[in-house]
Amino acid sequence: TRGGRLWAGLAGREESGARLAVKACRLELSARHQERWRHELQILRSLNHPNVVKAQDLPEDLDFLVNDVPLLAMEYCSRGDLRKLLNAPENCCGLKESQVLSVLSDVGSGIQYLHENRIIHRDLKPENIVLQDEAGKVIYKIIDLGYAKDLDQGSLCTSFVGTLQYLAPELFENSPYTKTVDFWSLGTVVFECITGFRPFLHNQQPFAWHEKIKRKDPKCIFAWEEMTGEVKFSAYLPTPNSLCSTIVESVEPWLQMMLTWDPQQRGGGVDPNTNSYRCFQVMEQLLSLKIVHILNMTSAKILSYPLHPEESLHSLQVRIESDTGISLGNQELLLEMGSCLDPRKPASQCVIDGVKGWDSYMVYLFDKSKTTYEGPFASRTLSDSVNYIVKDSKIQLPVFQLRKIWAEAVHYVIGLKDDYSRLFQGQRAAMLSLLRYNTNLTNRKNNMISASQQLKAKLDFFRQSIHLDLERYSDQMTYGISSEKMLKAWKDMEEKASLCEKVADIGSLDEQIMALHTEIVELQRSLHVRRQNDVMENLRRRPCDHHVYSDSTEMVRIIVQTVQSQDWVLKELFRHLSKLLGCKQKIIDLLPSIDVALNSIKEADNSVMQMQGKRQREIWHLLKIACVRMWLSQATLAQRSLPTPPVVPFPCRLKVPLVRPAPAWMGPARPPCPPGSPKPHRPMCCSRCLSWKPLEMRKRSDSLRSFLPSFPPSLKSCLQAIS
Repeated sequence: TRGGRLWAGLAGREESGARLAVKACRLELSARHQERWRHELQILRSLNHPNVVKAQDLPEDLDFLVNDVPLLAMEYCSRGDLRKLLNAPENCCGLKESQVLSVLSDVGSGIQYLHENRIIHRDLKPENIVLQDEAGKVIYKIIDLGYAKDLDQGSLCTSFVGTLQYLAPELFENSPYTKTVDFWSLGTVVFECITGFRPFLHNQQPFAWHEKIKRKDPKCIFAWEEMTGEVKFSAYLPTPNSLCSTIVESVEPWLQMMLTWDPQQRGGGVDPNTNSYRCFQVMEQLLSLKIVHILNMTSAKILSYPLHPEESLHSLQVRIESDTGISLGNQELLLEMGSCLDPRKPASQCVIDGVKGWDSYMVYLFDKSKTTYEGPFASRTLSDSVNYIVKDSKIQLPVFQLRKIWAEAVHYVIGLKDDYSRLFQGQRAAMLSLLRYNTNLTNRKNNMISASQQLKAKLDFFRQSIHLDLERYSDQMTYGISSEKMLKAWKDMEEKASLCEKVADIGSLDEQIMALHTEIVELQRSLHVRRQNDVMENLRRRPCDHHVYSDSTEMVRIIVQTVQSQDWVLKELFRHLSKLLGCKQKIIDLLPSIDVALNSIKEADNSVMQMQGKRQREIWHLLKIACVRMWLSQATLAQRSLPTPPVVPFPCRLKVPLVRPAPAWMGPARPPCPPGSPKPHRPMCCSRCLSWKPLEMRKRSDSLRSFLPSFPPSLKSCLQAIS
């Protein structure tokens, strides 16, 4: 490309494949200018800032002189310049908020860096701001620093052909200039990024509008000419634009600083504490704002709140309740992926670091007390000029006026499409939230089914085992052990097990869940949303194809068609959203029922296990009694099989079988019991008889004691008592 004294080309490095932008001077320069070129190229190579295009080393095959000066190699930015972005039809009324903030941040930072290095750009304009993709993010970089431009009065017009609209006023007046000339240019560029046109009489040449603007109020940032020729001023940004009210309130004072006519006051002056211009401090404060943008799905209205440091989520919800009337308990704030906000974390969780602008990130507000949103819904209003052609579409207007009106009409149609896209994203967040709830429902359902199956298996085992136990118990009752109390307890257990079978039956609840799953799948398969979005895309493109017409008939027809389509589209969207919210409410209602069923199953499971354990303990108790009786029976039989010893009379006339009549000495003799005294506890006649113990009885006792260690403790105590 060619421009001024320079030409630019594209070169590449064979070893790395990197592409370079190469500039050379296409005119012969005087010795003084050649020296200035070389000196300023050295300065350029010394600069290192992400928002200033870097100088690169020349490839060997390009390391030569052109017109006695070297070539300049710089990094190549593939996304074009800011002018190309501004000329896009969708940006006819300004860039999106995220793009405006990026331009302000990147270009403002680059200008501040140049000023810190005692460099004045003097020719800042959209053509000298290029775009580059770096790590998935668009970076704005300043190029063409004007080092080879001769800015004396004689060459002013030739050096700045086509760029005078962005020059500071003092450059036209042959006055000394300072860094503040870049403030005027930066303010003009940012204003155009916001609105789509320059701030002061943008349809006129600078020499024509300077005389009309020079006496403006310092706070005026916008001037336009009425149909009558009267020039009007405003201290506020014109509409339409794509900025939220919070950003507008912050950027207007900054623009007032930048577009002040007096160069001494421009930029807000130097702050003695920081030794920097106040405009940079205001810019940093503006860019550091943490703003949460919330789309109220019940009204389709966007709410923007600047967050205070460490503000809690509860505090933010109080502000939301004040503006929407939705109580804190009924507010559901969803992120784009359908996740809910964490009440334990601060409100800053609504903001993503490095992401700015309500067009980039949104939080969606739902009213949990409703499943159907009936409005009223916020709608875009037509600008006065667009409303003018809608009332009379065949009116003939000058081309420059029609361009402005049509631009606003296109902005209106695109705005409708963007409104729908945001609502669609809110609907998508609701769907993702529904799927999260559905996943939770599925997990709980699986847990419930697993617990139910386990309970049924245990009940089957319990039922079979108790039937067998009752059958075997009945078989042995006639000749074995019987207990009416235990038999009744076992039958009660059988009845309780029948009740537990009802608890394990979750068929009705499972059917409800399966029907809900089917409904959710059908909602996911819905295609009407995608089809309607394509219609809005076509409506967005069509106005851009008819800017050549001098009347507005076709434009008005498209506007009317878009509005009618928007009404139908929103009706269908909210009908679909109501189904989503209805399914979600059904899940919320089902979850407690599942929890109750699961708890009942767990209680029944514990009851079955306790009954099984109790019955097993009773069976073992029966077995213990049977063992004791069997041993006693065997002992009795053994005793009866022994020969009967002779009976020896004793004084108390108790007949005790003896093997030998000889007594055993057991201690001092005691006097006999007096007549009529009660018999002692043991089956002996008296205390004197205790010293006599039959030999055979002693043998039996010794034999019993020898078997005791082999019995369990409970049976041992029983046998000891019997022995």
